Formats: sequence, structure tokens, C-alpha cells
Amino acid sequence: MYAIVEIAGHQYKVEKDQQVFVNRLDAEEGKKVKFDRVLLVEKGGDVTVGAPAVDGMAVHAVVERHLKGDKVLVFKKKRRKGFQKLNGFRASLTEIKITDIKKAAAKKAAPKKDAEAAPAKEAAAKKPAAKKAAAKKAAAKKPAAKKPAAKKAAPKKTEE
Repeated sequence: MYAIVEIAGHQYKVEKDQQVFVNRLDAEEGKKVKFDRVLLVEKGGDVTVGAPAVDGMAVHAVVERHLKGDKVLVFKKKRRKGFQKLNGFRASLTEIKITDIKKAAAKKAAPKKDAEAAPAKEAAAKKPAAKKAAAKKAAAKKPAAKKPAAKKAAPKKTEE
């Protein structure tokens, strides 16, 4: 059984008892975390795809430790210009161990409000809203048509 779950903005394919390195989470070491944004679940050849997430599924995990990833060196150079720049980067990671992939507990429904308040709201909603008179816009004036320029007569040649 495996699932594709979204954790800290990234998607991971996870299985039970698998250790995964994810972006730093705001949970202490040893704490249990639950990820309810499960995008796909495969169980015994039966694949369930969410739209966008599978309803009622969750991935449970335990935070093992917080660590920094390997250093990545970023080197930039522009040839024949004498430009060189070296930057280093270490990602902050959290190692989690997947403990279970199962259906999430059903969320409790919100308590219903007083029955007396509901009819009053319905009556207020049935009143038609006052209509505002729509302001008429002035018709846009068309630009004046340009008259073709009069052609000048060629000067007459005189004989001498």
C-alpha cells in the first residue's frame, strides 16, 4: 500500500515504515504529525485518485529529527569578463517516519443554531432588494471624418 501525499508544498510517494526527508516542519522531535492532503492511494491494486485530495484519508508520521542537508555550491562565471561568484546553500530538513496510512477520523459537525433565528433570517432574505436606477452613459462621439486634401494644380510652363 502506498500513497502520494503533499507535505510542506511538495509531493511524496510514501509507504508504511518509510523514512522521508521533507522541508523543515514546525513540530518537535518525537511528536506525531498527520497529513490529510492525500492525493492518491493504492491498496492491493485498487487505485483511488482524489479531486484534488482523497476525502477521509490521512498519512500519520513521527518526527525523527531536524537536520541540515548537504551543502550545495552554486558557482557563477562569465567568461572573459573576470566575473566569478561562489555561493553555498544548505537546506533545513526534517526526517519523518511514516507510521500509518488510513482513513482519518470523521470531523464533528458544527452545532446547529437556534430554530427561532433561522425563520427570521429567511424572512429578511426574501425581501427584494431596492433597485437602483442605472445611470445612462453618454454616447461616445465619433471622430469627424477627415476630408481628403485638395490637390494643388501644377504650375503652368511659359514659353520664352
